[in-house]
Amino acid sequence: MTETLPLTITELTACCEPIAKEPISAENAEQLAAKLKAIADPARLRLISLLAASKDSEACVHDLTGLMDLTQGTVSHHLKVLRDAGIVAADKRGTWVHYSVVQGALAELSSFLD
Repeated sequence: MTETLPLTITELTACCEPIAKEPISAENAEQLAAKLKAIADPARLRLISLLAASKDSEACVHDLTGLMDLTQGTVSHHLKVLRDAGIVAADKRGTWVHYSVVQGALAELSSFLD
């Protein structure tokens, strides 16, 4: 039986492709961390999925509150966090605010994680 020894850094570098094409900048890391932190909550993930799956890919707070086990104030807070992170957009129409997922925001997160 042949015993395998751990590879050296030189051997690893020679045989393996790097995971990333280039390191992320400090500024981009901060922006990405804010977005990841914003979605790292079960209620916010559910809100994103509800918005993405809703008619015209948008909904008002009162529509979302009826679909979740949360108060209107809590839903509004979560939507504000998502909006501040650039994941959700708000469009005020009269007295109602319609929320939608920002086009490309989730694709950006996905491409980094991929």
